[in-house]
Parts: sequence; C-alpha cells; structure tokens
Amino acid sequence: MKPKLLIPKQIVTVNSKNEVLHNHAVEIIDGKIERIVSLKDLKTSEYNGDILDFHNYTLVPGFIQTHIHLCQTLFRGLADDLELLDWLQKRIFPYENSHTKNSLRASVRLGLHDLLTGGTTTVLDMGTLRNQEIIFEELIASGIRAFAGNCMMDKNELYPTFCDTSDWNLKSSYDLAKSFHNSNNGKVKYGFAPRFVLSCSERLLKETKEMMKDFSSSVFHTHSSENKSEIETVKRMTGKENVEYFESIGILDQNTVLAHCIHLNDSEVKTLKTNSVRVAHCPSSNLKLGSGIANIPRYIKEGISVSLGADGSPCNNGLNIFNEMRLAALIQKPIHGSTVMDALTVFRLATIEGAKALHIEKEVGSIEVGKKADLVLLDLDKADQPLLINDEGIYSSIVYSASKENVKSVLIDGKLVMDDGRCLMFDEDELLSIGKNELQQLLKRVSI
Repeated sequence: MKPKLLIPKQIVTVNSKNEVLHNHAVEIIDGKIERIVSLKDLKTSEYNGDILDFHNYTLVPGFIQTHIHLCQTLFRGLADDLELLDWLQKRIFPYENSHTKNSLRASVRLGLHDLLTGGTTTVLDMGTLRNQEIIFEELIASGIRAFAGNCMMDKNELYPTFCDTSDWNLKSSYDLAKSFHNSNNGKVKYGFAPRFVLSCSERLLKETKEMMKDFSSSVFHTHSSENKSEIETVKRMTGKENVEYFESIGILDQNTVLAHCIHLNDSEVKTLKTNSVRVAHCPSSNLKLGSGIANIPRYIKEGISVSLGADGSPCNNGLNIFNEMRLAALIQKPIHGSTVMDALTVFRLATIEGAKALHIEKEVGSIEVGKKADLVLLDLDKADQPLLINDEGIYSSIVYSASKENVKSVLIDGKLVMDDGRCLMFDEDELLSIGKNELQQLLKRVSI
C-alpha cells in the first residue's frame, strides 16, 4: 500500500496528555501511523506518496462502540414505546426468529452503513441465534474492526421457539470461534455472547466462559441489570441479582463486558471494580425503553471501565455515536450536577476507553505513532457549530453540537471507507431497495 500523508486542520490525539496538535501531518504506512510530523519539518513537494489535504477538517480517532446488535437494524421503528421485556417478547424475539440468511445480510449491511458513515470504526456486536456466519462475512467485507459472536440462548420463556439446546449453542459458538476468531488479519475477533440470564442456563454461562480459554483476546459479552422487571425475574430464578449471580458462577473478570448495568446495588458496584469488569453504557436505549439511568459518574470515580454503545436500532432508532456521547453527558447533569461527564471525559469514553474495554488500546483509540490508522475527519467549521473553537472547545463542539453530518471521511487501517461524505463500501440506494424487500418478506413470516 502506497504511503499516505494526511494534512488536517488539527489533530485531536486522545493521548495521555490529551494533546491537540496544529500544523501537523499524519503519515500512514501499511495501515499504521508511521509518524506525526510538524508541517515546518515537512517538504510536501518531495514526498513520495499520496498527500490527502484535509486542511479544513479535524482529525480524530475512529469511534468505538462496545454494544451493538447489527441483526436488528432491519427492525428500526418497529418496536417503539415498549419496555424491555415486552419489547423482546412482542417484537424483537419474533423478528429475530424470522430472519433468513438474506434478511439478516440486509440488516447487517444497513447497520454497517449507519456505523461507518457516523465514524464508528470498531464495534462489539451481539449477533443472533442462527446464521451467525452471515454477520462475520459482512463484517469482513466492510473492513470494520469488530468483535462478534453467536447470540446464545438455551431457554426462552418469553418466546419459546427462539432458542436451542445447550449442546447446540456451545458447539455452534466454538465452531464459529474456530473459523472467525482473529480473521481478516486480526481485525475480526470472537466475542462470546450469551444473551442474558433469562435466556441462558447456568451450564451455558459457565461452559461458555471456560471455552474462552481456547481463544486468547476474545471477550465475554452479555446484558446485565437493564430493567427492574428483568432483575426481579432473575432474583426469583437464582436468589441473586445479576452481577451477584454472575460472580457466584465465576464469569466476571477483565474480559467480561456487561451491557447496561443500570440498577446495581453497592455490593455489585464493588464487584465490578474488584473483578475489572467492563461496562458498556447505552444511554439512548436506556431512555427509549424507559429502563433508567446508570450511575456512570460513580462507576468512573470507582475506576470501573466504561465505554459507549448504541445498542440495537429498534431501541434507539440509530447507531449514532454522536447521540450516545451527547446523551451520556446530558442525562447525568440533572442528577449529579453540571460539572460531571464533561465533554472531554465523554469523548474519551467513545474512543480510548472503548479500546481499553476490548483490550485493544495498543492498536486503536488514539492518534499515536505505531497505532492502526483508524481515523475520522470532521468538518466543525459550520454555522451550527461553536464559532470559537480553541483546544478545549473542540471536545464541546464534537460532543454537544456535532452529528453524523459533520463526518466527512473515515479510514480503517489507513484505507478510506468513506470519503467526502460518501460511503465507499455500500451503495445506499441498493441497501434501501434490498432492505425494504427483505423486511416485507420477513413481516409476512412473523407471527405477532
């Protein structure tokens, strides 16, 4: 691959000093950041490579989302105004259960287009029960960096036909991990994904955790403590609340990513900290489903890893990291005061803290020499943005004012996947046509 030299207006590094660099360029060789050099020391006329002049744009690290459901994108707008268990029982489980390979492929492609055009370059995706290989094929084809896995369910009182045996779930996930873990030159890794306590036996949870020993750098990804009715049901089943139960069966450690963690008691918060568990915070989903507001300022103060995710499209109606950043900041302020969840803190949750949650902070999450060139260029010079943007104000502009419309170009491993506002990986008109057709066919199959 020919060397590239990116010349932006400014570089938001998200390094340990949170430096914002002006009059600098980033050189990319073989998909990695080779050097960050002052323009004073650079003779562009003698440069032997491609020069990409983005002098009006701000360069930031690619965004990282640690809880996504690509299989649900097709259902956007079809499960509104319901609380979690009704949302699952009346809409999501019937829809997911009715997926064919073609409808699943259409859903994943629509989701990936949404993510890439919004500047997300790494995801942790919870797949669906069947045909998980389709999701992996599309992740690889898109070029995105991803952790993903079969959604494991060996019981389901809410929708009994949408599950399979423990043996099938374990074998299916193991075989998929053997096939896809560290695929696409290490960009795609396996994330073992038992759905949640209500759909997983103790055997399934424990043997899944044990199975991970054969796949270094994988993660264990499940839902926890999202909804009060869910927690009450878990307590009736196990005698414990979610995190307490997880600890009792030995599945909590630094490789465990728990989505939501809204309703935790003091002991559970301590357990997260003690076991170095990662929390994936999904504010738009938590609000739309009426689930509640997680005490994220407390988790951060306790030193618990927190990162951001949009969850599935039917519980937020988009996979937009800008929505998640803005909401993550705003919803805490009426509770904890206006100084909490400042813009810099939230921006780091969407970048380097997401990388740390997935143990890939040495590869991505900041703009530093030696890291992968997963980069996003933002146009912040617009009438609806703050007019005076100093180094501190950049974070405010991104978190409080920016949106997907500000994303102009996106690179993954130094390769452009979006340029000048246009996604290079997908034809949007084709996606819409196929998606509408597949959705119509799916709705004919589903019984609600």
